Amino acid sequence: MTSNQKKSLPSELYTEEYFLTACEGYDVFLESEGQHLSRRLHDAFAVAGVKPGMRLLDVGCGRGEIVRHCMRLGIAAFGMDYAEAAARMTRDVIASERAAAADHAIKAGVCRSDAKKLPFPTGYFDRVLMFDVVEHLYPWELHEAMVEVRRVLRDDGRFIIHTAPNRWYDAYAYPWVRRVRTWLGQGGAYPKDPRAITPVNQDVHVNEQDIVSMRQTLRQAGFKSKVWLDSPPQNRQESFVMAGLRRIAFDLPPFRWFFERELFAVAEKSTINN
Repeated sequence: MTSNQKKSLPSELYTEEYFLTACEGYDVFLESEGQHLSRRLHDAFAVAGVKPGMRLLDVGCGRGEIVRHCMRLGIAAFGMDYAEAAARMTRDVIASERAAAADHAIKAGVCRSDAKKLPFPTGYFDRVLMFDVVEHLYPWELHEAMVEVRRVLRDDGRFIIHTAPNRWYDAYAYPWVRRVRTWLGQGGAYPKDPRAITPVNQDVHVNEQDIVSMRQTLRQAGFKSKVWLDSPPQNRQESFVMAGLRRIAFDLPPFRWFFERELFAVAEKSTINN
């Protein structure tokens, strides 16, 4: 692929309205005024194994709640995003936290930058997070961004990823879910294109992953990884038959490889030359 064929989504797509009405976790952010993490962000952060004294980079920091969460844990946190609105919102969150906190010694900052050219020294971070960013980067961009993450990560550091949806769910499981829900009279909530459930995703999701492609992408960038699937809590009141089908779909392989909707990965630098 030549340079003039390489596509990127324009940063102007990611407005403050996007972050406050469509970007996952916006409801929790608004309700808590940025004080709490959404269920998805909390679960993704929990697997990072972050400890006080570490340095952390949040690639695609969005509204900035991860940076604020780190500040409260005594972690030097830096956010970066190529959207002007995200950098501004994160800057405001940092300022708000500094104004409220007694300890102003914790380092925190944000910059507007391209994930393919991280403005940080080699081997600087203990943890690098990439939450709900992968699906917004074309394959060539994702590879270059991951190579940069590998550069700025310490040799014993960890790279943590969350991305959704699982591509296999949209391609193979969702059509069956839609058929069943239509049969139950609930088809109105299940459009033919699953991205249309959140319409903006039709414009900004360009590289959704499955467990195989995620492992391959990380390996090609020089990482060894553990990749797994999960789903939001399914707190539904439904018939015995539907509950049984749900248990099969979400608990038993190979069905769960297609019905689970979220991907997580924890990666470390591989010592094998790629």
